[in-house]
Amino acid sequence: MAFLQTHEISMRFGGIDALNGVSISAEPGLVTGLIGPNGAGKTTLFNIITGLQPPTSGQVFLDGRDVTSMSVYRRARLGIGRTFQRLEIFGSLSVRDNIRVTVEVRRRWSRQRIDIKHETDAILARVGLEEFAKVPADTLPTGSARLVELGRALATRPRLLLLDEPGSGLDAAETEAFGLLLAELAQDGLAVLLVEHDMDLVMKACSHLMVLDFGELLASGTPEEIRANQQVQDAYLGVEEPPVGGITEPGLAGAGTLP
Repeated sequence: MAFLQTHEISMRFGGIDALNGVSISAEPGLVTGLIGPNGAGKTTLFNIITGLQPPTSGQVFLDGRDVTSMSVYRRARLGIGRTFQRLEIFGSLSVRDNIRVTVEVRRRWSRQRIDIKHETDAILARVGLEEFAKVPADTLPTGSARLVELGRALATRPRLLLLDEPGSGLDAAETEAFGLLLAELAQDGLAVLLVEHDMDLVMKACSHLMVLDFGELLASGTPEEIRANQQVQDAYLGVEEPPVGGITEPGLAGAGTLP
């Protein structure tokens, strides 16, 4: 059963429909991909799921519970962890302290007996940052900094993990390792919803894909089904006819074709 379900979510900004009747789901044990061109509404949908923006219409359900009117912090305590398209870390703190402060906050609100040092060390090991534990977070390359943000999200012990372009700034080796980590997290029972433009990562990591285009759900299916979908190729990953002069313009995403 899906841990996350959205029902007919619509979001209107002035005269613009950012989302129009979008229904998606994310199940425990699976990495689900949410792809689409820039401006398709992916981050807006994340903001609605987490409570940062109320939808114009529609509902959000977590574990079968309607949370559409629930505050951000209450949704987080029900099991939502998130990373952001723009890095959100405590740059002046060490990598360890970035994780530790989140563990301490969780211990306070959950009132659980948590060994902060053990929990922090376990998360550092999980995301592969032990050797950088004492390094100030703002001195890290982008790829490692994104792992800090992921570790902080994991420190909340989420049931649903929303990842907004976590592959940005990763080199080929880091991307490969990140894909394996996502698979491990899903195997542990997490529901992972991944927004990403790196199609190689998406195709390898995700069991199911949903495609947004102009705020609407264009297609949904397995990576193989999405790869073969002509609508997706035309709207997201296709190539337009060259104009006079012979210069080829990329499709909406500028991503070429699916791997």
